[in-house]
Amino acid sequence: MLLTRKSEGRNRVILRGVVKSNFFYSIYLTKYKDMAKEYLGEFEELILTMVAALQEDAYGAAIAEEIETRMKRDVNLSAVHVTLYRLEDKGYIKSSMGGGTKERGGRRKRIFTITSAGMAMLRAMKESRVELWKLVPQLKISGI
Repeated sequence: MLLTRKSEGRNRVILRGVVKSNFFYSIYLTKYKDMAKEYLGEFEELILTMVAALQEDAYGAAIAEEIETRMKRDVNLSAVHVTLYRLEDKGYIKSSMGGGTKERGGRRKRIFTITSAGMAMLRAMKESRVELWKLVPQLKISGI
């Protein structure tokens, strides 16, 4: 069996290989991005939602601050950044460098924006959550 590992960008891995067995050759290609169904964790969903909500003000520190303010939840800035990069690798957000400011000592911010795939994921998650919530009589969700 022969396996090669090739790295493509941040955390994207492509495995290529050929397996010989009983005169049959199986060629396979496994790609992280081409999984049949992608799922987001709770924190990934929260970060993706905040990127969509903050629009042009979506950068690491602002996202962390907004979560702490609105959700009354302590978040680690490093965890926010790791999650932002993971969402970018999955194609749900993209980033660009903003301009430097005096208050930041001339340093530039990395601004994140949601992609159409990210919006599609948020819509799908919202629809599935609403369908589940409708099953709970105590919540009495109407008009959604």
